[in-house]
Amino acid sequence: MIPLAILAGGLATRLRPITEVIPKSLIEIEGKPFVHWQLLQLAKAGFTSIVLCVSYKSDLIESYLGSGARYGLKIQYSHDGPSQVGTGGAIIKALPLLGDKFMVLYGDSYLPINYQLVERKFFACEEPALMTVYMNKGKYDSSNVTFSNGKLISYKKETKSPDYTYIDYGLSCFDHLIFEKYLRDEPLDLGQIFTDLSAQKMLAGYEATERFYEIGSHQGIREFSAYVEGNLNELQPKTS
Repeated sequence: MIPLAILAGGLATRLRPITEVIPKSLIEIEGKPFVHWQLLQLAKAGFTSIVLCVSYKSDLIESYLGSGARYGLKIQYSHDGPSQVGTGGAIIKALPLLGDKFMVLYGDSYLPINYQLVERKFFACEEPALMTVYMNKGKYDSSNVTFSNGKLISYKKETKSPDYTYIDYGLSCFDHLIFEKYLRDEPLDLGQIFTDLSAQKMLAGYEATERFYEIGSHQGIREFSAYVEGNLNELQPKTS
């Protein structure tokens, strides 16, 4: 599997006071930090190289995860620096650790998806970037993608149009070359990069069929906790 970056540097102000003392990745879900469940899944999917893009209270994340050896992973850390640079800026900072092609996962997302099929789709498509999408119809958050007959037609982060029935699922793939035109060390949102790629018809799509889980809201935390509780035996690592 190609390297994967996890965007885990946000302030998570919506979750205060919880996130006044810990970063969002360390919010406890069924007795373990959220990032623990993420990494168990990613290791099972076949990833070996993970880059954590961190900023807020990053020392706590590094202290908990270390090198990633206990997950069978090699974890490296990319820091925003003295000020936050946004989700897009964090990827640009991490490029030296990611290589030519890589995936990106939001730090608060847990995705029941076949990561290997996503990777194959990315390598088979002609576009330099791919976004996973889900038929959301405004259910879990505001829909921001039009997708038809296997093709991503348009992405707009902020839209109220009924034509936008799909949503950014939380996993994307990139060729590093698309970041060359953006300034380094400047705040940049990943949504802006997606908007630019969509307008240039350079963004492929992959439709996920199972709902996503997230811990960016209190409701999301409750729903993911219920998911973990109901699937605990399946999610836990196998022991000999």
